[in-house]
Amino acid sequence: MNKTAFRDPTTAWKIGGHWRMVVASRRKQRGMAYLYRSRDFRKWIKAKHPLHSVPNTGSYFPEARDKYVVGKGFVDGWNGLRFDYGNFYASKTFFDPSKNRRILWGWTNESDAAQDDAQKGWAGLQAIPRKVWLDPSGKQLLQWPIEEIETLRGQNVQLSNQELKSGEHIEVKGITAAQVDVDITFSIPNLDKAEPFDPSWTNAQDLCGLKGSTVQGGVGPFGLLTLASEKLEEYTPVFFRVFTGLYKHVVLLCSDSGSSSLRKEGLYKPSFAGFVDVDLDDTYKISLRTLIDHSVVESFGAGGKTCITSRVYPLVAVFDDAHLFVFNNGTETITADVEAWSMAKPDKMNN
Repeated sequence: MNKTAFRDPTTAWKIGGHWRMVVASRRKQRGMAYLYRSRDFRKWIKAKHPLHSVPNTGSYFPEARDKYVVGKGFVDGWNGLRFDYGNFYASKTFFDPSKNRRILWGWTNESDAAQDDAQKGWAGLQAIPRKVWLDPSGKQLLQWPIEEIETLRGQNVQLSNQELKSGEHIEVKGITAAQVDVDITFSIPNLDKAEPFDPSWTNAQDLCGLKGSTVQGGVGPFGLLTLASEKLEEYTPVFFRVFTGLYKHVVLLCSDSGSSSLRKEGLYKPSFAGFVDVDLDDTYKISLRTLIDHSVVESFGAGGKTCITSRVYPLVAVFDDAHLFVFNNGTETITADVEAWSMAKPDKMNN
């Protein structure tokens, strides 16, 4: 085994008197997952055959593998979903027996240049820990910021039944927009004007790039302008767009960093996106929760069905000069119920 191709072990588990652990590796162009076994947790023996392998993956490792049971079966033919459609990497979970919950930690890389990391002396950070559980449909996992995050909430602002006509944006004032937790429910009175969905639009990220936050649709785009400068020279929109599909409405959630910074070079500014498995015909409502912490924007669509994490680096919309807006660029009027909290830093990083 290549000594440089030995990384990211799982948390060990014990069955039948033996500890077991999975390690990521590579053999030529094949990504490998090896199973090791130990009686004393000191001397480990590799299984004769790999637990799993994937051909033609180049330098790919099956990084940060995880194993836990969320149900008794799976839906045949379901293509599967992602924990997060944005900048979310090497996630791991652990079980919290005190509250009978599974918690997911993820790593969010930098999107600026390596020399920026060297200058500030650090790179990358842990995303907000999330509770993970199985959706009643059995088709996907739901994720939500752990309840302990709410202890950091401070000044509270509410906007109730706020009407947003086409092209309008309204500022959420009275909070620290650079460090905020915002929970919003959008009500859509009429879905008749939703754009037709082209079945060839299978890539959500490409679709978000094609139909961004400024491209007017029938129902949407609507959502939040996060880390925005006062005159909107900089902003990171997190938004929904609704289409009319063959059998039901198709909902797209986007987090687009293309306008996040006036800096022209040295930044990766992608459009991240995922489809949201929700039936708007039942409720005509959809929710969005977004946690903002200076360069991090973590969004949870429809109660945690679709999650997107973005890293952005504004030059103007920083600290007290950051603003938060609710917007609607669709032709159909919508209403929004908004609750936002300024967020404090934790008193203790470790207990």
